[in-house]
Amino acid sequence: ASFTVSLHKVDNTTVMIKLRPGVSPSCRIRIKTVIRSDLKITSGENVTFTFTCSAPEKYFIMEIQKNIDCVSGPCPFGDVHLYPPGLPRLNRTYIWDVKASTKAGLELKFSTPWLRQIEPGETCPDSISYNINSCIDKATVNIGTFCRNGSVSRVKLLGGVIMSLHLPWHSLLTTSGFNIANRASIKRLCIIESTFKGESSVTLMSPNYPLGFPEDELMTWQFVIPSNMRASVFFHNYSLSNCERKEERVEYYIPGSPSNPEVFKLSDSQPANIAGSFNMSLQGCDQDAQNPGILRLLFQVVVQPPQVDENVTHLIDLSKEKNMTVTIHLEGWPSQISLMSEPICLICKDPRTCDRVLTLASGAVYRISFLCKDLSRLRITAEKGIGCMDIRWCQRKIYSLSVPKVITRLPIQLHKFIWKLLATDLINVEITSPSLKLQQHVPEQRCNTSYSYSIVSATPGMELNVGVFCPGGSIEKIQMRNNITISLKTFGKGFINESVPQDLKMSFVPHIKDECTFTVSPSPKAKVYLQTPNWPYGLPPYISISWFIVVPGQQTARLGFSKDRMGIACETGRAYVNIKEETPGAEETVRREDELLPQPRNMHHNFWVNISNCKPVDKTQLTLQFWVTFADKQIDLGIILAVVAGAGVLTAIGLTVCCVKKKKKKTQNPMVGVYNANVNTQMPGKKALFGKGRQNNESHVYAVIDDAVVYGHLLKESNGSVAPEVDVYRPFDGPIGSLPPSPPPFSFKKDIKRSSNTEEEPPPLTDTDQDTYTFAHQKSGQSKDSGDAKEKDKGDTSVPLLENKEQDGLVE
Repeated sequence: ASFTVSLHKVDNTTVMIKLRPGVSPSCRIRIKTVIRSDLKITSGENVTFTFTCSAPEKYFIMEIQKNIDCVSGPCPFGDVHLYPPGLPRLNRTYIWDVKASTKAGLELKFSTPWLRQIEPGETCPDSISYNINSCIDKATVNIGTFCRNGSVSRVKLLGGVIMSLHLPWHSLLTTSGFNIANRASIKRLCIIESTFKGESSVTLMSPNYPLGFPEDELMTWQFVIPSNMRASVFFHNYSLSNCERKEERVEYYIPGSPSNPEVFKLSDSQPANIAGSFNMSLQGCDQDAQNPGILRLLFQVVVQPPQVDENVTHLIDLSKEKNMTVTIHLEGWPSQISLMSEPICLICKDPRTCDRVLTLASGAVYRISFLCKDLSRLRITAEKGIGCMDIRWCQRKIYSLSVPKVITRLPIQLHKFIWKLLATDLINVEITSPSLKLQQHVPEQRCNTSYSYSIVSATPGMELNVGVFCPGGSIEKIQMRNNITISLKTFGKGFINESVPQDLKMSFVPHIKDECTFTVSPSPKAKVYLQTPNWPYGLPPYISISWFIVVPGQQTARLGFSKDRMGIACETGRAYVNIKEETPGAEETVRREDELLPQPRNMHHNFWVNISNCKPVDKTQLTLQFWVTFADKQIDLGIILAVVAGAGVLTAIGLTVCCVKKKKKKTQNPMVGVYNANVNTQMPGKKALFGKGRQNNESHVYAVIDDAVVYGHLLKESNGSVAPEVDVYRPFDGPIGSLPPSPPPFSFKKDIKRSSNTEEEPPPLTDTDQDTYTFAHQKSGQSKDSGDAKEKDKGDTSVPLLENKEQDGLVE
């Protein structure tokens, strides 16, 4: 097809057709017999041309520029037309360059559906966009880029204007959509009018956004609001320049205000719930020539009807609280709130100070109201800090970790309440839940309550996610080192009713040995699942965790692990699982990472489970889970019969000895003992009473003569030939304290590694090792000091008992 473009001399119009950037010249323009890749048609020319391809829109673009002089001649007021007609269907840009004096600015008026400002780089849904530039002398300021369907109804500019309209090749638009309405001096850079018909919100930007508002300039936005609506302003993104003189600010002219203009800093909360139309102006300053900085502003205006309950206030008394903040916000805050979200919920501290997010600090009383159709969209997040810098002042204090009633009484759902527990290195935290107890959320035992507690050890560099807990379990107490963060999170509306009996308590205690210690007191019929912290990512290296399991009276506990091995290989140190009952003489079960974990076993007394990690050779970390069940203790009939039979035998032996002694009483004086001057016969006492170590102290060695010596001649008369020998009793555990079993110290682990070529490794040492008290009898050829000197004194490694307090926590 051929196209004819005819331009009159008075049109001051130029048409340019050129190749699209980056496109190969596979298509050309033919004018008679001339083939060319571009075409320029100026005023007074009449040109007919064709394309050498069937789809020229893929290769060419077109610019149509019209110059309008409103300085030396009359200004052509009225609608601006798309001229000339008959142009080929290409992507085209119309440009109107209007010259005007700075003493008589221009007013551009847009026809409905008006315009909507967009950010640089954003595109319009229909690919039709407008760009407005203001020309003052030789300076050009980009007022903004706009799409159709918005609220911007008029723009007044100081000086001339360059107006651009971009149309895609398939657009059927036949009008420009604006007219030159008037000339008037405005004494500021520009005035943008935004007209609202009903409930809606708009986003607007300062000129040259985001590059920077011109120095020491002033501009105004005029907002036309229906009388039955309310408007609120929110600043979302701004920056300030470096001012030498004056101050950057925004000014409001609000109908009925006693102090027009109302002046605000850009960092202030802006006016809200404004009744009627109002103006907002942005004032720049004289900038530092060496470091000017950037003044820019992106803001939102929300228009909505007045709320029925806007005069209903809610009292929030935080005057008696310390170190606490309460934030009221929309659901999904802060990441999921859109600038254009409609309808919007506002929280107001007073009728004109409203925002979508309101933070209240402790120590004051607030009266708030809500401009919101649906309060169910609002949430509360609160945070409270509790600290202890000196154990002498806070050791005996018990803090209640419960949500204050001032929060639960609000008609808003609590989303999260966070307690931040801060202490010095030698002060630790103890959490208890005496009545409800806590259940650890694990895959086999999920929490189904309306709220849960997430407990995290929050010391920098030592973060440890202890786990998620909910009320109604078996965990009575959790002791932790380092700073702790406890987050209560709610699920649904049932929290207000279910949370009434909250009994989570916290206290500060002296330093504990392990990173974390749990005290678990299950009910007799319970099956309890417990797992290591930081699940499923694994314990950090060199971390030790202990569980103290209370076995109910007349019950037997069954302990089992959920897998056969720890599943790690150690680069440095060793990983251990230690199990020990809290009873005198109990054996300690120890497994390393390269050994099978213990098979399920019965525990008849309270017992400890300790899990200690090494530094693994790869990214695989230590994760272990174990379970505990209970059953009634069974009386073994065989044991009863054995006891009865044993008692009978002992009685018979006693009668026989008694008779033999009577018979020989007159003819023999029995020897009852032999004094040994080389042996200390002092009664054994507590280890703390000894002034010396075991290597050089023989107070633990006793010598006695057994019955074979005293009554040996009697036994010989009855064909007995017993050599007077002394038995050796070695182990003596003594009373067991309430401290968990511990793995061998790391120095010992290194010794094991160095002596790995030996057939057998020595057993692991524990903090509960006691001195061995030995009954020794010297044999011929044996040194009297060799009885138990093979063992070396380890010293007293016990730790003082911790003072018990109380504690409790679910799943996000």
